[in-house]
Amino acid sequence: MEGGVDGVSLSLTYERIFTGQEHGKVTELVEKGNRRDSSKLLLSLVMGKGSRARRVMWESFVRMRHGVPKLDKILKEIEELGADSFDYMDITHGLSELPSNLKDLQQKHKETLRVQTETLRVNTILIKEKVKIFQLVDRYAELTVISNVRDRRLVEHELLARGRDHEEWREKHLRRELEKIRTDQLFQSSFSQRGSLLQKMRRLFYLSHSESNLGSSAAVSGVPGIGKTTMVQKIVYDWATGKIYPHFKFVFSFKFRDLNAINCRINLRNLILFFYPYLGNILGELWKNPEGLLFIFDGLDEFKDTIDFADNRRNTEPQSMCTDPEFRCKVSDIVYSLIQHKLLPGCSVLVTSRPTALHLLEKAEISVWAEILGFVGDERKEYFNKFFEDQAVAAAVFKHVEENEILYTMCYNPSYCWILALSLGPFFTQRDRKQQQAPKTITQLYSYYIYNILKNHGREIENPRDVLLKLGEMAYTGVSQKKIVFGNGDLIEYNLQPSQFLSGFLMELLERDDSAQSVVYTFPHLTIQEFVSALTQFLTPDPGEIGKLLSEAHSEEDGRFEIFLRFVAGLSSPQSARPLEKFLGPFLHQTTCRVIDWVKEKVEGQIGNTQTETEKRKLLNTFHYLFESQNKALAENTVGSVKTLSFSGLGLTPIDCAVLSHVIGLCDTIKHLDLWRCYIQCEGIQRLGPVLHKCQELSLGANKVGDSGVKLLSAALRNPECKIQKLDLWGNHLTDSCAEDLVSALSTNRSLIDLNLGNNKLGDSGVKRLSVALRNPDCKIQTLRLYRNALTDSCAEDLASALCTNQSLRGLNLGLNSFTDQSVPALRCLILTCRSLEWIELRGNQFSPNGERQLESLRESRRGLTVTV
Repeated sequence: MEGGVDGVSLSLTYERIFTGQEHGKVTELVEKGNRRDSSKLLLSLVMGKGSRARRVMWESFVRMRHGVPKLDKILKEIEELGADSFDYMDITHGLSELPSNLKDLQQKHKETLRVQTETLRVNTILIKEKVKIFQLVDRYAELTVISNVRDRRLVEHELLARGRDHEEWREKHLRRELEKIRTDQLFQSSFSQRGSLLQKMRRLFYLSHSESNLGSSAAVSGVPGIGKTTMVQKIVYDWATGKIYPHFKFVFSFKFRDLNAINCRINLRNLILFFYPYLGNILGELWKNPEGLLFIFDGLDEFKDTIDFADNRRNTEPQSMCTDPEFRCKVSDIVYSLIQHKLLPGCSVLVTSRPTALHLLEKAEISVWAEILGFVGDERKEYFNKFFEDQAVAAAVFKHVEENEILYTMCYNPSYCWILALSLGPFFTQRDRKQQQAPKTITQLYSYYIYNILKNHGREIENPRDVLLKLGEMAYTGVSQKKIVFGNGDLIEYNLQPSQFLSGFLMELLERDDSAQSVVYTFPHLTIQEFVSALTQFLTPDPGEIGKLLSEAHSEEDGRFEIFLRFVAGLSSPQSARPLEKFLGPFLHQTTCRVIDWVKEKVEGQIGNTQTETEKRKLLNTFHYLFESQNKALAENTVGSVKTLSFSGLGLTPIDCAVLSHVIGLCDTIKHLDLWRCYIQCEGIQRLGPVLHKCQELSLGANKVGDSGVKLLSAALRNPECKIQKLDLWGNHLTDSCAEDLVSALSTNRSLIDLNLGNNKLGDSGVKRLSVALRNPDCKIQTLRLYRNALTDSCAEDLASALCTNQSLRGLNLGLNSFTDQSVPALRCLILTCRSLEWIELRGNQFSPNGERQLESLRESRRGLTVTV
């Protein structure tokens, strides 16, 4: 640093941070050769000037780096370590200490926020205790948050999509491609957009893209129910109790749904006072140090106004610009101006949103993008442990969920965990319920969720069937129109009256004690709305054109009816209908029969029609209908004689694999199961494992099943009833670690004749181990593909020796490896000795022209032999 003191001082003077006199004192010491004292004086002056002075100093260092070798080395270390190594370079030290009057109000503000956020309200389905109050610290379960946002433009139901997302995340996390981010790291620059070192240094000190635009904005995305609002509550609570973000002197938290109630023009001062009236006398002081302010806006997707960050008119039209906290404008203009650093430049902003509204922020000045993935691994178990006071019940419920792949996959989302806990809890707390009756399908689960509401609220109303019919009609309209929020007008239209009974199904939103705003309603979760929509189809006295309604829903390409249709199919099952019929009366038998006929028609019509990805997805959906129906006779009649199932190129979730396993289990023999490039990985093999032995041809290429997947697959090969003749494991990241499992399987299997292990990493050691099984006289392998497996001359003799005595081998592919002329003798011996061999592929190795001629000459050794070099 001593080598560039005068240059840094000049920059600070040019920026009018240093006075001419201060600059003169620094340069005087430099000219006298007293550089150490000049450095000390510079630092002392900078630390007394505040955060902007430090930013200018560091930017000067970046510009000077190449002329000062020691400085360049230090900055390179900073780049390698990332901005976190600075820990903000103790930026908090530079923020001016609060005057005593501000300190007193800051303490009052923190205490107010602590009281507001220290408890967590959890909805129940009990009439006496509709809401339970818990301490936030006791109930809050950590969520996995990643420091980027994936493209979610494809319209797909999040319950269906998330299984794939989690597998993708696990894989990328293992490769360190995705970083986990804690809530106290949202404003650290190591998670901001990458750029030059100068940009990184600017972001480190809350500097955005221009000298005037200071501050940092972060956007956190997450699907409905994933915990965005609870996360915000935890951030505010942790700040109020001094655990995080000490450099923020004041935090202001707003919900967009509350901001919807403000219909007039307002300034930032009055907006803050609307929610925090006790701050009236100090806001003018706070505007002077915006670096110490954090604004949080929760639920952008719920905001009724549109904020267009791509609209350039906002930068030119005075009525749309909001650069003064005392200037009256629309709420949307205030939010826009804060995020874009036009209002109080230097403050920080956090925005949360569902993925559906995230596109609104694409053109915004967002430094950090993050996404809540929900619960991963043990975080799921932690939720149940905190939900149930009785840890024995928590363990029993989680064990049931963990053993049911359908239910377990739902557990990434706290709202699904809430439904699971409410629905399953009674099965493990009431002695009169047999645990084996606990729900196993999603329809059964939601059926018991509604059952428990009816059990607790059913006595409040004379005809619950009639109310649920009307509620279901409203819910179905909502599903068809992608509408999840309903107003009083909707209730009137469907002749519904707000009541204690209805409150068991609908949540009230936008209800404030100090406001006369209207109340709107929503179901606790979209899937509950979809279930009630399906339920109403069985309550209507006239089924009418139910087949037509289902077919029209099935034909929708955007997936809005997928879960609805699964629920309809599931409610045709007595196991799902029975609990509800206790309170609602019998379901219309005619409707149940028509639903079963419709499912049968769809499965039969789709079973042989899987040429396109859309057709494959539709077939998979019909299998989900079969699974939810739990109708064994129906399934056997429709898929029992199926010979070929092809889903190649279609990403399958663990739930999909479980459903596919259920369907295959009803079949006698599957001639060909094609799951090429379905990304099922080891977890998919685990779901399919019990039925794979029924398949004669099994295509599992490009699925990343790994060595652990082969371990599971070898169990199917060892099954005495195994029918697998052709097994394709191309490109599955296999190494020599799986060789022992393959040897074990091949030593006992008598059906396998074609094995493709190409494009893996078995290596010499893996093939040497595999040779043990190939040497077995009972080995029936006729075609073996080992191309592109990093094989060298080291394994040639072992492989040739093992195959020389093999009486069944007809084809061998060793192409794209690293064999040289050293392997030629062993390969010649193999070709000449193995009399059953009809072809051998050796292209892409490292033979010399002479070695190639020696091998090619063997074509003449016997009739019909093909040697390709």
